[in-house]
Amino acid sequence: MTEYHLKTPIWEADVRKLKVGDIIYVTGTMFTARDEAHRRASEYYREGKKLPIDLSGLILYHCGPIVKRVNEEWKVVAAGPTTSTRMELFEDEFMKNFNVRVVIGKGGMGPKTTEGMKNFGAVYCAFTGGTAVLAAKSIRKVERVEWLDLGMPEAVWVFDVEDFGPLIVAIDSHGNNLYNDIMKQVKQTKEKIYKQIGITK
Repeated sequence: MTEYHLKTPIWEADVRKLKVGDIIYVTGTMFTARDEAHRRASEYYREGKKLPIDLSGLILYHCGPIVKRVNEEWKVVAAGPTTSTRMELFEDEFMKNFNVRVVIGKGGMGPKTTEGMKNFGAVYCAFTGGTAVLAAKSIRKVERVEWLDLGMPEAVWVFDVEDFGPLIVAIDSHGNNLYNDIMKQVKQTKEKIYKQIGITK
C-alpha cells in the first residue's frame, strides 16, 4: 500500500502506477455527477453538443451535495458519496468520451466499468459513506454549478478541493477490483465454515 497526492489535471500516466489498496488524496478541480447528469452528458456527446465544462483530467465524484446560497456564493454543507452502481450503465463510455481518470464514490462498480478502467486508464476510489461533513471540509470553493434544472443533487457541481480523502483505490487500471476480491474471500470462507459444521448445499 502506497500513499499518493494527486493534482488535477490527472492523466493516464498518473493513474497507471496506482494499485488496488493504495491511498490517495486529490487536489484541484472536482465535479459531481449522478445518473441524470451522466445521462445528459451522454446525450450531448451523441448529438455532438459541447458540454458546459471541459471534464478532461478532472475528478468525477458520485455525489449529490447539500449546498446553500450565502449572499452571492454557494456553500457546501454536506458532500458524502452516493452509491456508484447506479452509474454502471454509463461509466465506461463516460470515461472514454470525456477523458476522466479518477472516479470517486461508494459501494464499488461492476465488470463493465472495471474493464473500461483497464482499457482507458482510470481508477475507482472509495470514499467512506457517512462522512458528508468531513468531505465538505476539503472543498475550498464552489467554482460553478451547471444543469441546476435537474435539481440540487443531480446538478453538476464544480468544486475546488484540497487533499480530498483519504480515498482507497478499489478498482485500478490493471483490471483489479477490490470488491470482487472480497466477495471471493467471503465465498471461500463461507464454504469452509459450512464444511466444518456439516452443512452441505
